[in-house]
Amino acid sequence: MNVRPTIDRNAATPRDDNRILAVASGKGGVGKTWLSITLAQSFALHGKRVLVFDGDLGLANVDIQLGLMPETDLQSVFAGRTGLKAAVVPYKPGGFDLIAGRSGSGSLASLPMGRLEALCDRLVDLAKKYDHVLIDLGAGVEKTIRQLARPASTILVVTTDEPTSLTDAYAFIKLTARDHPGADMRIVVNMAQSTGAGEHTYGTLAKACQNFLKFTPRLAGIIRRDSHVPDCIRHQTPLLSRHPNSEAAGDVESIVARLLERP
Repeated sequence: MNVRPTIDRNAATPRDDNRILAVASGKGGVGKTWLSITLAQSFALHGKRVLVFDGDLGLANVDIQLGLMPETDLQSVFAGRTGLKAAVVPYKPGGFDLIAGRSGSGSLASLPMGRLEALCDRLVDLAKKYDHVLIDLGAGVEKTIRQLARPASTILVVTTDEPTSLTDAYAFIKLTARDHPGADMRIVVNMAQSTGAGEHTYGTLAKACQNFLKFTPRLAGIIRRDSHVPDCIRHQTPLLSRHPNSEAAGDVESIVARLLERP
């Protein structure tokens, strides 16, 4: 493998800070929502004001992973029953706020582009009240998913070593780079058997991007496979609360520490 995995520490971004981050994946089942939650709690433990926006329109599950049953969600916002700010629900055990989606609501997944753009604008305005906003995007490469990534200063693309995961992550990177030239996309390799195996997975994806897209997304970090992760998901409890000393917890905290660094 000729591509040397380099973790970005001082890269410039399209915006002047990392206030809004999108967490994406071409394929489902790679741990994207779990990562969004864990990143949010880690930011909160650093004393940051954090909001998680469940942008998985139609298949939302951030609230499910946290064991919540919020009275307001994005369905209420789109129906005009409440504003976006009023849909914010505090998750006190994790120290962060949440705007929940609505699982099974196909109408959200097919939202007209104009209304989706208006939602992005309102989210940017709401983000001014926070240090960090994490958008948990839906899996896939549809235009609505990529549009929700538009406000983000940094897009974390989550992949595993599975060939379908790598292929779909590449497709997301390709289409997003076309829509948003210069977008700051970084790779997170999840469920790696080891750090070395994660570096190999990153190298495979980075080489494909360099060969065909003529740019190399930076490596945000590698998260090792850890049995504590499915345990915390089953118990609907964030990893940093249930297993704060686990290997995966340390790997996520390393990613957050680098995101908090400034040039």
